[in-house]
Amino acid sequence: MKKIAFVLTALLIAGMTSCTQEEAPARSSFEATLSGSPSIAGNPAYLSSPYVTPGDRAYMVGHQDGSFPDLGWHIKGEMGGIWAHPIKLMDGFDAFLHKDGNPIPLINAVSFTNYPVANRHDYTLDSLELEVSRWQFVPDGKEGVVLEYTFTNTGEEERSMTLELRGRPDLRPTWLGERTEMIDGKDISNYDDALKAWVTRDSLNPWYVVFGPGSEMEGSRGKESGLSYDLVLPPGGTEHVRFAIAGSMSSEAEAKATYSDLLENAGRLLEEKNKRYSALADQSKLTIPDSALQQTFEWLKYNSDWMIQEVPGIGRGITAGIPDYPWWFGVDSEYALRGYMAIGQTDIVYETIRLLDSVSMAINGNGRILHEMSTNGAVFNPGNINETPQFASLIWHVYRWGGDRAFLERYFPTVKMGLEWLIQANDENGNGFPDGFGMMEIHGLDSEMIDVAAYTQAAFHHASLMAEVLGEQELAEEYAAKAEALKKKINEEFWSEAFGSYADFMGTDEQALHLIEDAIVRADTLNKPWAIAELEETRASIRANPRAGLRPFVLHHNWVVNTPMEVGIADTVKALRALETARNFINPFGMFVTGIDRDDSAGKDDGAFQGSKVFSYTGAVMTLPTGVQAVSENNYGRPDRALDYLQRMTRSFSFALPGSMYEVSPDYGMMAQAWNIFSFAVPIVEQFFGIRPMAADKQIEIRPMMPSSWNEASLEDVKIGTNEISVVFKRLPGGEVHLRITQTEPGWTLSVLLNAVEMSSVKQISDPSDNGMGEGNGLSTTDSVLEFQYMPAGR
Repeated sequence: MKKIAFVLTALLIAGMTSCTQEEAPARSSFEATLSGSPSIAGNPAYLSSPYVTPGDRAYMVGHQDGSFPDLGWHIKGEMGGIWAHPIKLMDGFDAFLHKDGNPIPLINAVSFTNYPVANRHDYTLDSLELEVSRWQFVPDGKEGVVLEYTFTNTGEEERSMTLELRGRPDLRPTWLGERTEMIDGKDISNYDDALKAWVTRDSLNPWYVVFGPGSEMEGSRGKESGLSYDLVLPPGGTEHVRFAIAGSMSSEAEAKATYSDLLENAGRLLEEKNKRYSALADQSKLTIPDSALQQTFEWLKYNSDWMIQEVPGIGRGITAGIPDYPWWFGVDSEYALRGYMAIGQTDIVYETIRLLDSVSMAINGNGRILHEMSTNGAVFNPGNINETPQFASLIWHVYRWGGDRAFLERYFPTVKMGLEWLIQANDENGNGFPDGFGMMEIHGLDSEMIDVAAYTQAAFHHASLMAEVLGEQELAEEYAAKAEALKKKINEEFWSEAFGSYADFMGTDEQALHLIEDAIVRADTLNKPWAIAELEETRASIRANPRAGLRPFVLHHNWVVNTPMEVGIADTVKALRALETARNFINPFGMFVTGIDRDDSAGKDDGAFQGSKVFSYTGAVMTLPTGVQAVSENNYGRPDRALDYLQRMTRSFSFALPGSMYEVSPDYGMMAQAWNIFSFAVPIVEQFFGIRPMAADKQIEIRPMMPSSWNEASLEDVKIGTNEISVVFKRLPGGEVHLRITQTEPGWTLSVLLNAVEMSSVKQISDPSDNGMGEGNGLSTTDSVLEFQYMPAGR
């Protein structure tokens, strides 16, 4: 952090914020505007941990106690503060109250409260008989933050005091800035008397940040240290003072215009953002008996919006995680965007895909999808092997939900090129399994990985469906044949009967022995004697039974061994056994990333994650692997097990940051993570409620599969193309199930399939004019309502 600061000083007066009491119309405080909005109070034990004030053009990261310490590792110590990518604006600011010449720092907030669109820090100053709150939010589409300090005099005497804010400007480029010639210059600060604000510029670039309370403060006068006012706070009174921080990477005029806009329109901007978030909550609105899971699902919809970043000249899309991954990724998006479609946040899905596709084609030109790209457009990794097939599957899932044929026509050429590159450039032995890194970033794990194989199979399957829609029948048949062949080969060649699991990878004995040595060192370092014993046994077996060529190996028990169940291609017998094996590698929060990191305390440890000082995922339990398990369990008809995984993840919700769920459970790594929505929305929307759309054909198939503990559940306003549906499920005392499905656009075909249900038990309640049998056991209609009761099989 640059050691530059400017000081802004303001003396509080009764009835005064940014204009006189006589002249000012009444305006709502941030507190009043957010009254009635959802909020969650933080755990006092985590006041010295991060929070985020989210926005799509700027955001702020600090600690819940109100401080701004050095934070993050991608740019060491610089990932906190205020960012308007691709530049940083400020390291933060410090606040003081001066009483009788004595400065009292506003530090160590006693509480932190998170709102979907804002945050609040509360301070108690008993010696001054004063309560102070700091509110902040980032307006949509604005490169800046608005702060509102609220002061309440709890005493019986009037108070006069000085509020001092010391800004810490730090204009600097984002990660990999040097690759695009973003050279950091010296920051120069000057006071603008007309604007009543400090303006800081970078000496080598047109980067600016403006900080102050606005030019409307009557009686203010410029001083070398900032501004001052002759005002008083009355006994029992509450006053509000606003400040704005605004930036620009283009010009001083732009930064100043944003600054003035923020102060002039802060109330309206907060109200508009709050209203927009209320609409996010109403989309795919879940009501279930599990209040903790229901709240988690609601807030993950807010979290999903937090992840959006837009950079002029580069693009707009969801980023991976805050604070150290506030840029764009292929694989993170490929998981997350499927969840975004299920919760109705569709616009950002299309924008993110457009960004990933355009940049990937620009740098690779062959359908390969990039892995990681900073906000200045610099690509760090042109793509791991799994990301290209997962892109193909994403395109199909988005098409199913959106129904836009032009979308499919636009991206199918990328899909075709990507699949050609995947096999021709990465399958040297021609066995259909591409070689190279997949999800597991373990040194040496770059042969034929199980997740790459499973996602490649799914990609060919989904590409065959796309080709059929677009009239490329011969190609559809070719892709379908490859998908079927890979499904068979994965079940035959990747399966390990001895371990009851699919293998981590296919490789040579030499590669496996080398990886075993590294894994033993890892297990020994983490004090995992069971893992050492197992690895040594595997090593002895390999040496005693050498084999030429490739064969499957189970070494790490990585979570990716479960991807054949995630994509639904595992033989049922093998799938059920593998899902049971996976239960050996969980703790109360979910699935271990690398199974050999598990120890005997895994089932009992409810405490914080003790991560290494140098950031790593060693020993981590993560939401993505756990979400994959939930999807996998549902694929094989086990919703109660799926719910168990969702509840494990829910234990980490608000554990450290209220209203959010950490990347590594319960409190390590990124404090907000985009792919969390995949882990909840897919199991809940697509599987428990069984919503399976084909929007282009105006068809929605529903196969409900509710957990046994949910006697009542509803999911309202699920967006599918131009339609919206709502599903209400109720289990009656006699065991019958009451199901009511409504849609906003009559004419679409609603089909409900009821596995193994005797149709004689179905009692029709609605009276659709064109009611008929669906495929298999079920009902269908094109009317607005489909309502009936049935007796589940086995009752």
